[in-house]
Amino acid sequence: MRRRPPSPLRQAALADLDGLRTRHPQVFRPSWSRRAAVIGTLAVVIGLAAFAMVRLDFSLLRILHGLHRLGEFAGMMLPPSAGGRLGLFVTALAETLAIAFLGTLTAACLAFPVAFLAARNVVPNPFVRFGVRRGFDVIRSVDVLIWALIWINVVGLGPFAGALAIACSDVGALGKLFSEAIETADRKAQDGVTASGGSRLHRVRFGLVPAVLPVLASQVLYFFESNTRSATIIGIVGAGGIGQYLTELIRVLEMQQVAFLVLMILVTVALIDLVSSRLRRAIIGAAAP
Repeated sequence: MRRRPPSPLRQAALADLDGLRTRHPQVFRPSWSRRAAVIGTLAVVIGLAAFAMVRLDFSLLRILHGLHRLGEFAGMMLPPSAGGRLGLFVTALAETLAIAFLGTLTAACLAFPVAFLAARNVVPNPFVRFGVRRGFDVIRSVDVLIWALIWINVVGLGPFAGALAIACSDVGALGKLFSEAIETADRKAQDGVTASGGSRLHRVRFGLVPAVLPVLASQVLYFFESNTRSATIIGIVGAGGIGQYLTELIRVLEMQQVAFLVLMILVTVALIDLVSSRLRRAIIGAAAP
């Protein structure tokens, strides 16, 4: 493979390299402060990692000694078998998908109008924006598993508590992402509405909302994909879905049925990922000029 000859500008720079060093010494002089900052940051990260490993009693020997136990579990999982409960497992998987769908949809419907209050280009009042943003921070700082435990004590065991947990957890995250998408939206359409005599409400309704809807829809699809896995986890604490069967089978060491459930979850998540990725590309592609 033949190498391209250097461009005339590069040739001139190489020929006058000594002159460039003389005229611009600050560019060629090594920045010891920057190097010290990089080295110091790496040292802090390595030190924190070492402290965490010691504090958490991390040991490679314990992992090596436990590998034979892991091999025993893997052997117990083969071959995967439904154990005559295929209908129950399919129903539970459908319940998990329903929990993820309803929770994501509820969170998106709640976060969409509130996100405008957190956007700088919609609400100029900094106190309102600050309050809404901090509210989103508080909500999303609580993990979905904690929300599931809270709602189980409020409405009881079952998928309803799981859907409420996902909705509460995602309101904060979607609200933050929605507000950032609103703030970075193209202003051309909004300026066009204003120039044609539209009010501030018209500017938002006809100039801003159509511009951000494809991005928001793409984010909602991604959260639905992610919440399918979350719905499986919260089922372990009694919030319905396939996770409830998973934890019960693990406790009684029915590992062949556990392997069958894991395969069902993997295939379902892969299919949702494939479909949602294509939908996101189609939505963004259709919105592109």
